[in-house]
Amino acid sequence: MKKILLLSDTHSYIDDQILKFVKQADEVWHAGDIGSLEVIDTIKKIKPLRAVYGNIDDHLIRTEFPLDLKFTIEKVTVFITHIGGYPNRYEARIKEELTNNPPKLFICGHSHILKVIYDKKLNILHMNPGAAGKHGFHKVRTMLRFEVNEGNISNLEIIELEKR
Repeated sequence: MKKILLLSDTHSYIDDQILKFVKQADEVWHAGDIGSLEVIDTIKKIKPLRAVYGNIDDHLIRTEFPLDLKFTIEKVTVFITHIGGYPNRYEARIKEELTNNPPKLFICGHSHILKVIYDKKLNILHMNPGAAGKHGFHKVRTMLRFEVNEGNISNLEIIELEKR
């Protein structure tokens, strides 16, 4: 069993509120728009990190992290990208991949809107953790945490940080 902290759209911002939850996780996953290497380095000093780059990320972050990340953990197939869309409205680049090789869990960021939706057509759980940073139109900073264990995703929690 692994406890996962899922965040996105930090836009160079990391604070003690985020780090409190980083310390409680087994792994941290970041769905892009990291913003700075300081965010990455701070998280990596505490816990293992899996991440993708987003549209605002510079060449240094793009050198360290891919556009798309696919892996299996605890028998759960995962696909993370920054700009992915939602069930019935996936980005064109993503739609074919999800249709031909659907993961159990599809994660994206970008919208700054927290959403968890089950795609009944493709049998995919879609997660967008919203935005953990302070840049953007969102009013409340958000993240998700959950557990993966033997092919199951459970104990999903929405984490709301202070209003920005």
